[in-house]
Amino acid sequence: MDHHNKRIIVGVSGASGAAYAQRLIQMLMSCGAETHLVVSPLGQRLLHDELGMEGVDLHALAGLTPEADSPAKLIQHSYRDVGASIASGSFRHDGMIVVPCSSNTLSCIAHGSAQNLLHRAAHVTLKERRRLVLVHREMPLSLIDIRNMQAVTEAGGIIAPASPGFYLMPQTIDDLIDFLVGRCLDLLDIEHGLDVRWEKKAPTDTDPAPADKTRAQPS
Repeated sequence: MDHHNKRIIVGVSGASGAAYAQRLIQMLMSCGAETHLVVSPLGQRLLHDELGMEGVDLHALAGLTPEADSPAKLIQHSYRDVGASIASGSFRHDGMIVVPCSSNTLSCIAHGSAQNLLHRAAHVTLKERRRLVLVHREMPLSLIDIRNMQAVTEAGGIIAPASPGFYLMPQTIDDLIDFLVGRCLDLLDIEHGLDVRWEKKAPTDTDPAPADKTRAQPS
């Protein structure tokens, strides 16, 4: 199955980082992936507070103008509809990502508490041995968070903290967002054109010598 036929579930919960979710959905749309979206009530508030959305605006999330046709490959499911297609193990997909993932959502997934569709879809993803990525954004971490991360990891999930790298010398906030989203797409095995690759160049004779950081020894 190539990336144009892939099917990805995206969950949005209430931790800060709405721009990550929006950019990820835009990239999934541009890659032709069928995207199934479930947003928690606090995730919906997040979209309002950080992106100014009234409700869940599929056009804005997909990077489309309001006049454009509805994004056919972006399907929203009700948070409370535990009978939705993505709640069943028979629903075949290529991975699920929760971005951003709050500590509360992390805890529910770690402990198998399927109180809503987001939690249920994550549990089904784990039991069917499919890829589950949780983009946890909160910090610092309590021991409870760390143990919940361990439980999810032992169950087969991937904890991907929202920790953008700086080695590509980002110039804007968008650069940092694209870095994180690109790494998430890598984890979902989605091909993309975002600049996230570290390609260390061999030093040349014209490169300046590294500074000597050796501390002077006391005489």
